[in-house]
Amino acid sequence: MNLKKFLKAALCGAMVVAMAVTAGCGGGDKKADSGKKVLKVGMECAYAPYNWSQPSADGGAVKIAGSNEYAYGYDVMIAKKLADSMGADLEIHKIEWDGLAPAVVSGKIDAAIAGMSITSKRKESVDFTKPYYYATVVALVKKDSPQAQAKSVADLKGSVATSQLNTIWYDQIDQVPDVKKLPAIDNVPGMIVALKSGKCNLIVTDIPTAKAAAFANPDLTMVTFPEDKGFKTSKEDVEIGIAIKKGNKELADAMNKVLSGMTEADFNKIMDEAIKKQPLAK
Repeated sequence: MNLKKFLKAALCGAMVVAMAVTAGCGGGDKKADSGKKVLKVGMECAYAPYNWSQPSADGGAVKIAGSNEYAYGYDVMIAKKLADSMGADLEIHKIEWDGLAPAVVSGKIDAAIAGMSITSKRKESVDFTKPYYYATVVALVKKDSPQAQAKSVADLKGSVATSQLNTIWYDQIDQVPDVKKLPAIDNVPGMIVALKSGKCNLIVTDIPTAKAAAFANPDLTMVTFPEDKGFKTSKEDVEIGIAIKKGNKELADAMNKVLSGMTEADFNKIMDEAIKKQPLAK
């Protein structure tokens, strides 16, 4: 091949490569093209009012990665505030409860914002931000049940109870005298089905979950107790935090800066909004 033909062939080859690269960029991830950081957040997307799935972006929901569904709820509202403050695009990943902490550890997600209590056991594998909610433990029962008249945890004596798997709520069932403790249930919808169907007559959970369930199911009610007659909890039981990878100080500082500027009243206001927006409330 003479020099002229060689140069012509090389030029054509370069043009083909350039076209391929350009086409690849044009059809790639728009978030990457924007140059913005991406904040990858994991949650169950089945834990109203903290988080849930819905078919559209109505109300400000965020698309779930790899899905045609959208996520919304208290956790998404908080995640959007955090992402905006960091100048990042928010990416939601739907992950089963037991897989959230491992996903943070492996780096699949940057954070788990999923109504997770800040417990010593969890802190062995992940770090936590400051609390982004404070969740008092209460009873969820049927309105027409004897449990609905309870004035203390002691009055729940002999109940058939359950709660969600791997939560502090399930452990606190043991405080009910002579309780018949059923196996834990994987998710909140399953807990509500168990209560409504009569499989159990007591669910131990937190205020947002109980409020949301009662709001969506008129036959259910939340029962609260005076502090000295309620479920005995520690600080770590009621403080809800964001799980991040151990040692990720940069992300912790960025998130804590936002959370430090919010009050418990701010958190409660956002939670009340989430409870009213949950799909079952419509």
